[in-house]
Amino acid sequence: MIAEFGHFALTLALAVAVVQSTLPLIGAARGDAGLMALAPAGAMAQFGLVALAFGALMHAYIVSDFSLAAVAQNSHTAKPMLYKIAGTWGNHEGSMLLWALILALYGAAVAAFGGNLRDTLKARVIAVQGAIGFGILAFILFTSNPFARLESAPFDGQSLNPLLQDPGLAFHPPLLYLGYVGLSTTFSFAVAALIEGKVDAAWARWVRPWTLAAWGFLTAGITLGSWWAYYELGWGGWWFWDPVENASFMPWLAATALLHSAIVAEKRDALKAWTVFLAIVAFALSLLGTFLVRSGVLTSVHAFASDPTRGVYILLFLVVTVGAAFVLFAWRGPTLAGTGRFDPVSREGALLINNFGLTVAAASILLGTLYPLFLDVLGAGKVSVGAPYFQRVFIPMMVPMLLIMAVAPMLSWRSANAGRAVASLKWAGVIAFAVGFGVWLSIDRASALASFGMALAAWVFAATVYELATRSRTWRGLLRQPRVSWGMTLAHAGIAIAVAGMTASSAWKVEDIRVMKPGETTEISGYQITFTNVVDLRGPNYTAMRGTFEVRSGGAAVTTLQPEKRIYDVGRMPTTEAAIRPTVLGDLYAVIGDPDGQGGYVVRLYFNPLVAWMWTGALIMVLGAGLSLSDRRARATRPLDASAQAAA
Repeated sequence: MIAEFGHFALTLALAVAVVQSTLPLIGAARGDAGLMALAPAGAMAQFGLVALAFGALMHAYIVSDFSLAAVAQNSHTAKPMLYKIAGTWGNHEGSMLLWALILALYGAAVAAFGGNLRDTLKARVIAVQGAIGFGILAFILFTSNPFARLESAPFDGQSLNPLLQDPGLAFHPPLLYLGYVGLSTTFSFAVAALIEGKVDAAWARWVRPWTLAAWGFLTAGITLGSWWAYYELGWGGWWFWDPVENASFMPWLAATALLHSAIVAEKRDALKAWTVFLAIVAFALSLLGTFLVRSGVLTSVHAFASDPTRGVYILLFLVVTVGAAFVLFAWRGPTLAGTGRFDPVSREGALLINNFGLTVAAASILLGTLYPLFLDVLGAGKVSVGAPYFQRVFIPMMVPMLLIMAVAPMLSWRSANAGRAVASLKWAGVIAFAVGFGVWLSIDRASALASFGMALAAWVFAATVYELATRSRTWRGLLRQPRVSWGMTLAHAGIAIAVAGMTASSAWKVEDIRVMKPGETTEISGYQITFTNVVDLRGPNYTAMRGTFEVRSGGAAVTTLQPEKRIYDVGRMPTTEAAIRPTVLGDLYAVIGDPDGQGGYVVRLYFNPLVAWMWTGALIMVLGAGLSLSDRRARATRPLDASAQAAA
């Protein structure tokens, strides 16, 4: 009965979405306050109804209601409660309902916090959100109904994919969706502005916090997914350039560009058309990611579905939604010229270069991701575009971006002296040179490229600290810095720390794969690893083989590592549970594999230098986004007056 109640709530939400996406638009065109008032009411109602439906589905997973096809296919009575709950969104139908829930949440948030928006703009933004919601809800109800009943309910379920039965994957999809779907709000603001034909400072001020929120959640989601792949898949790496990984990274790059472009649109009344364009592109890339995961065109551990019919629907939805937005842009774009003028050497110019680099980088990843698919569809053969392509194309694009990122905050608006700005960072240059040269001298396997990467990270970090000191001038001034300024500083510093972690873990990773018998000892990166024993364990819904490794350094005991190889009861699928000892300087990483039949076991040992710096830097970036959002300056909604613009 609860499931039928959830299905009914979802059907009502579809009807509400029809009203929400049409009548407020008519009201905004006619200046009818009554019709426009339906927009926030509709957004709140849609969120409430979708939340009820989602709650009903979660209840079915918690109580193991196997009369629902989705529950029977993705849950099991023996699963721990956390994974029963996570099973709600650990499959295609449930994850699409989560997609709809977060979309409705953002629409309700605009309704709740958009009191200072122009009535016409607010009505149009919420109406566009409603139109997107209509498309997603129709897709769920007609092709992916999570409340579909089975004629005969099985006694037990088929369980969730064992790879997803992990705390990292329990929280990764909601965070990622809060970022993915959050970009729908900036898309709605862009389409609403195109309908009105008006993009001003107030509009840019509203776009920026929504972009920042989506960017922060997307950063957190990508980071958590990378961390999960690192410790769960047992291959010692953190990024594979998997097409579905790329599908989350491309919107992140576009959102980063949008975030910086919106600053110029707000403060200098420039790059307005470009900001609108980026808002459309960022959400288009999010929809593309949804298509790749659910269309069956890719085989990946991240894929949710392999039904071509569903893929065709999502592709049509993407084409209609984004195509309509681009038609509007082609119509209104020429009228969005800004009044702000600036020289190539200026802060605006640096931010524009930043935008160009990020956009081209996203386009290069898009090309590498889709090119094999196009060739396959055209019958031109199968090719594989892997890590070498992305590293050779993406990394050279990021180097000038990072160099300019350090200099840009030192440049003045409108016109600046590049030589003076670079000269002001001479101490940052000295620190960067010292770090790079020191790494090259002190690490035997340090290549010139790796040393340059560490120097680049030091350059960005030192320049960020210097810019903060220059802005603050005194200790009292440092304490009085607004949270939005601290947010920018933390985000830039986090990027520097993450770059250092990526460089070190990629350049100086040590790997040792061998067959070991209990009692044998090997050495890796100064650690002596002794394989002690292997025991069999019983988990809640799996059996496991656990190896024990005693770790010493210089004769002193350091730690004990206990990696596992698990086999789940349902499906008999094996998974790897790596044992990791994290330190500031690097991670010692152990994986136990299959027995060789002669008393030995395949053992993989890694030492990953500074790998934790990468995730630490990413979390600092998320903290920076949160700090900025907590500052009312980042949420101001009134347009800048002339004196405020002059001060900026």
